Amino acid sequence: MCTKHRAFRPLAYLCFLTFLISQPAHSGTWSHEKGTLTLPQQPERIVALNWAATEALLLLGITPVGVADRDGYSAWVQDPELPDGVANVGTRVAPSLEAIAELKPDLIVTSAEMAPAAELLERIAPTYVISVYKEGSAPFTKAREMLTTLGQMLGREDLAEAILIDIDETLEQQRTRLAEAGLDQQPVALVNFLDDRHVRISAPNGLYQTTLNALGLRNAWPHEGNYWGFSVVGLEAIAPYHDSRIVVISPTLPGLSDHLAGSPFWTYLPAVKRNQVYQVEPVWPFGGVYPVKRLAILLADALLEGGRNNVR
Repeated sequence: MCTKHRAFRPLAYLCFLTFLISQPAHSGTWSHEKGTLTLPQQPERIVALNWAATEALLLLGITPVGVADRDGYSAWVQDPELPDGVANVGTRVAPSLEAIAELKPDLIVTSAEMAPAAELLERIAPTYVISVYKEGSAPFTKAREMLTTLGQMLGREDLAEAILIDIDETLEQQRTRLAEAGLDQQPVALVNFLDDRHVRISAPNGLYQTTLNALGLRNAWPHEGNYWGFSVVGLEAIAPYHDSRIVVISPTLPGLSDHLAGSPFWTYLPAVKRNQVYQVEPVWPFGGVYPVKRLAILLADALLEGGRNNVR
């Protein structure tokens, strides 16, 4: 099932391509992080144990039969939309082997975080292991690899290529929009609020940096983060970066706006005083290729629309 969002209108075209350019079903062998994977035929029942894999399958027009943390995906990732009726197989850190086995999958997609369970998963179905996020990895490069490889496994190589071309073209379009408006010079700090005093700020080694680079924007936060690409800091840590704009990525906690309105840690930030706070819809920072495009459009729209002095 294919869906679209106002920030990803070309996906409707890509969904149409699914029916035009899918390759014939075929067998094959692929290398992955835990060895090799052989598929005697094209998989039809696929379980995804992280949201980056779920996203990749949905982009390829494939609805997985089961995903980990199904309800959380709808709250935090949102797009591409997960259709109703997909089974939940537990959490991303501790999926239920019994729930997975009951779905009778012919392919499981997971990451190295599930290494202790890899042998058990292999007993259920062929398992493809790829880690978009791990020490020293380049998230966007790994996410492209995952999409391309799944495209091969599912006979949708051309669709995977079309998706990547579409992302590259969209990034260039958004870069042009910002440059023409003169909005590409001032750096931005991308943050998710954890509470009214602390944020998760995007670091140069994270997935979001791909979007910033493509848009010609500088990351206001110069420090490397953890291998997930972020650092947890207090609001006061943003204060020294006087020329920075602040981009708040939803969702935010209920009542946050009221707490910030009375917080000296917030109201004295230079960006707040200049009404250069911008808020965008949820974009999952630990996803695959799609969030890079989604953030580019949402970020460009927000900067062109103008800022304010608080979150919504």
